[in-house]
Amino acid sequence: MRVVYFGTPAAAVAPLAALLASRHEVVGVVTRPDKPRDHRGGRPSPSPVKQAAKRHGLEVVQPERGRDPELPARLAAFRADIGVTCAFGFLLPPEVLAVFPNGVLNLHFSLLPAYRGPAPVQRALLDGRIVTGVCTFVIDEGMDTGPLLLSAEVPILPGEDAGALTARLAEVGARVTVETLDALEAGAISPRPQPRDGASLAPKVTPDDARLDWRVPAARLVDAVRAFTPAPGAWTTLRGRRLKVLEARLAAAEPGLAPGELRTGPGGALLAGAGDGVVELVRVQPDGGRPMAGADLARGARLAAGERLGGDR
Repeated sequence: MRVVYFGTPAAAVAPLAALLASRHEVVGVVTRPDKPRDHRGGRPSPSPVKQAAKRHGLEVVQPERGRDPELPARLAAFRADIGVTCAFGFLLPPEVLAVFPNGVLNLHFSLLPAYRGPAPVQRALLDGRIVTGVCTFVIDEGMDTGPLLLSAEVPILPGEDAGALTARLAEVGARVTVETLDALEAGAISPRPQPRDGASLAPKVTPDDARLDWRVPAARLVDAVRAFTPAPGAWTTLRGRRLKVLEARLAAAEPGLAPGELRTGPGGALLAGAGDGVVELVRVQPDGGRPMAGADLARGARLAAGERLGGDR
């Protein structure tokens, strides 16, 4: 089939590569506009998908928004059979969906109807899930509500953060995407409605969401660090300045350690009290500084008795 591919971040590169290696023909790529490399501005940088597309000599379309009035006509010129999206970043209106005779299918990083929305990986980790997955479905006018095609379960590995899990889901999803197109072309599958039970939402994660609340259970704090790594980055405050927590794990309970209270543990480990236990801050990054071991921060900071994280909350 002739395919137009929609995608933007690094997680969307593997499915594009799989389509290019398949018997299907990618005739064009749609991605979001170039943007500055960081929040301080600077020279705009092309998305990872655009970079991959250019390496393969593909024509790239970059609308300012999904409802760009010129987009349907530009897509129609590709004469594609189907559209395929993965983490594109814009909702596609009916005028765009109608361009493709076989519709537009989406690769989603959860087992729908669970975790509909833009942050399924982060929300699954935040909920302490041990299994997630990928699925393909036909896009309709709702938020990830369209009929399902194929899916695959993926176990979440102990200690795995959102970055690592997303990369694995992208590889599995790449295979499932090609299998979906193969099956559709052969008439071997038909879209089926999503189950009514088990629906949940996965709204976008904000920096405020990633602020650690030391009053919650220790296991949830560890899950939060995994969920918000690498972006937007779990954080707290120490002595009034922001401190990112890059890696954390459960530690043995320390008697009398209040939520957020810091203590140096065995081997110089940096420990913090939680709502029901203790968390070891394995790797941290002070505001304006470089990532470092929690033990190095503890040694350099010379913690005072009773000193706490997030004291300005």
